[in-house]
Amino acid sequence: MLVKLKKNKNIINIEEHSNLIEVVCNKNNILSILKKLKEDNNFLFNQLLDITAVDNPSRESRFDLIYIIQSLKKNKKLILKTSLKENDSIETITSVHKAADWYERECYDLFGIEFSNHPDLRRIMTDYNFEGHPLRKDFPLTGHTEVRYDDLEKKVIYEPVKLSQEFRDFDSESPWEGMNNSLIGDEKSEIKKD
Repeated sequence: MLVKLKKNKNIINIEEHSNLIEVVCNKNNILSILKKLKEDNNFLFNQLLDITAVDNPSRESRFDLIYIIQSLKKNKKLILKTSLKENDSIETITSVHKAADWYERECYDLFGIEFSNHPDLRRIMTDYNFEGHPLRKDFPLTGHTEVRYDDLEKKVIYEPVKLSQEFRDFDSESPWEGMNNSLIGDEKSEIKKD
């Protein structure tokens, strides 16, 4: 099986570990490679298990986009990886795997990766008014807005996050070491020495 894959000039690297094959390729060839892996009788990788991404903000090609597919007939799994720059888009694979629809929407919502020619590319996990992409490593831990229900207005209110200074200071002191244990009411338990 690997011999047939290695002949493909669009593949950058291939590694095999028992029943798992890792393939790295150029982003422009994803659709054609996945189509061949699904339809060619030598491969038969006809089940899409997942599409996900990894954010590496320090690299020029910031995102690793990862497709995980499986061949039940060959008893193999394949991880297909490609790299994308921050504003790059990649062709949707919904024409090859219909299950890619929601996986690609999830990658778009959480990482901001654009899939060109996607039939319905919109947020799937966050609110439509959500700012940013929460699985990017540069996304603030507190987010940009907070949401609450207002009983007086009887509706959901969106407000900018406001943290008072006391919540911004982080004390790295261990609670078990170096703290003065002064419990109120504990004075009675002290033994007086004469």
